[in-house]
Order: sequence, then structure tokens, then C-alpha cells
Amino acid sequence: MNFRSDNTAPAAPEIIAALTSVNESAAPAYGEDQWSKRLNERFSAVFEREAQVFTVASGTAANAICVASLAPPWGAVLCHREAHIECDECGAAEFYSGGAKLVLIDGEAAKLTPAALEEGIARNARGIHSVQPSAVSVSQTTERGAVYSPAELAALGRVAKGAGLSVHMDGARFGNAVASLGCKPADITWRAGVDLLSFGATKNGAIAAEAIVCFDPRRAEEIARRRKRSGHLLSKGRFVAAQLLAYLENDLWLKLAARSNAMAMRLGESAGPHLSHPVESNQLFIKPGPDAIAKLRAAGAEFYDWGDAQSGEARLVVSWNQSEADISAMSKALASLR
Repeated sequence: MNFRSDNTAPAAPEIIAALTSVNESAAPAYGEDQWSKRLNERFSAVFEREAQVFTVASGTAANAICVASLAPPWGAVLCHREAHIECDECGAAEFYSGGAKLVLIDGEAAKLTPAALEEGIARNARGIHSVQPSAVSVSQTTERGAVYSPAELAALGRVAKGAGLSVHMDGARFGNAVASLGCKPADITWRAGVDLLSFGATKNGAIAAEAIVCFDPRRAEEIARRRKRSGHLLSKGRFVAAQLLAYLENDLWLKLAARSNAMAMRLGESAGPHLSHPVESNQLFIKPGPDAIAKLRAAGAEFYDWGDAQSGEARLVVSWNQSEADISAMSKALASLR
């Protein structure tokens, strides 16, 4: 019962087939291949707006390049205290940007609120003596598995734009959010004020396939140069491009995400009162206490503690290919704690 992370899952068969299909002969390098050249058109169709796409090998690279493109070294990027760029990327955002500061904001379920965002902007708007608020970074889904609605994101976008700030979205599990909401991808990106999206596929069936989706054409040249300078312009870019094209084909990305979301919901029903908050995506957080956590591990469950070992809280992540046997066994184990 491996619920450690969706990073541990294998690649989807459709992704493997796509890799095999582009592995038969030579092709131009550095994004000049026919598959890479189709990305802008394909993503523009999905997002209902002209977009420019830049492939990279990791979500950390996507986030860091985005942040560096939106904030100068003396700038501030406002994000949640539990944001991935703050807690799990080893200072990459600060490094790539040459020193931009992350301004941390609190909020339930790792979400920002308009009021908290306004306070964070005001707290760091003291002229030459303060870092300059430059951008907001939101995670969709959040580090607590929560999902922002289109209305919530639009409200944040209005605050950000009203203060002259750009908006970045960390979409490592973007597919899970869209599948959960049942909305158009555009409704929770550019229509809500998002300028740059880190579009994740690796966690949902792909292999080292991530992308920066640029909705603001003024940013494209800088992103292209920062990607090259940071070592993320891949020479054999067709292997990532082919994956992303297959990922979007026939809504594969949403089908895989919907399956993992549904299975997480089933686990949430079994966990009941031990849930830290309602399940909205493929992650669930439980807080049954240290003894109960030990009991789950003794039953064969694998997952990460959330916080220190004595917090009594844990995170379970359901992968796109999680077996029915895993879900049934884990549901039974969770129900036994009630």
C-alpha cells in the first residue's frame, strides 16, 4: 500500500507509446523538431488563448524560471507559508531570480485569501527600504490537496493586478485540480489573472515532462533565455514534447487525474473524522494521532508524516495507477481507526 507520492508511479502506457513513436529516427534538436513545434498550438487550443510553451525537466525548474521572470532581485514574491517554492525547492526561486524574497502568508488548507494577500502587499510596500512586491505565486492544487475555485482565483487575481503584481501558478497537480472542478483550464488560469503556469505532467503519468505555459507574450523572450541559461533547454526535446502531446490527446491527463481523485475520495470516506480537511484532489491528510499512524504502518501502509513524527498527522497521495486492492486494503485500515 504505497501512498508516499504520485512521483513513485510508473508512466502511463500512452506515454510510453509516445516515446517509442519518436525514437525511430533522427530529429532536429533543441526544440526544432516537429513535435516541439506543435506544442504552442496544442496548448493554445486547451487554454482557449494563444500561449507559448517551454518544456523543462522538473517542476522546480519551471517554478524557479517563472519566478525569476516575474520578480527582480529586489522584488518580493508573495506565497503561502507551505508553498512548494518555499518548503521543497532548496531556495531555487531565490537563486534563479538573483535574490528575490519570498514573502510568506498564512491561510487554511495552504490557500491564500484576498485579505491576507492585501495585508502581505501592504506589509512590504515601504518604498526603498522594503523589497518591492512583484508577483504572487499560488499552488493549484495546494500543498494540502485543496483546490481553488475559479471565483477564488479571480478574487486573488484582482488584488494582485490592482497592486501591479504578476501571477504565477504552480500547477504540479494542475490536472487533478481541473478534473476536480470540472471547469475549463482557462477559467483557473489566464481568465483569473494568471500570467505564467508551471504545468505538471510527471506526477500524473509522464516522465520528467513539465512545461512553462506563458500567457503573457511579453515574458516569452526572457523565459526562453532563462531556460537556456539554467541548462533546461533540452537537446532531445522531442521526447518531452511527445509526452505532453500524448498527455493532452483525448483528455488523457484529465482521465488519469479523475481516477486518482476518485480513489482518494474513497479513502477520505473511510478516514471520516480523522481527515484534516475535506478531500478535493488526489491527496488526503489525516490526523488520527501517533499511535494510529503506527498502526497503519504496521498494516503495511507507506506514506509520509506531515510535520514531525509526533504530530500524528500524515499525507496520503493516490497515484493514477493505484490498484483497487491498495484502495480496498487502505480503506479497511483507515476505517479500523474510527
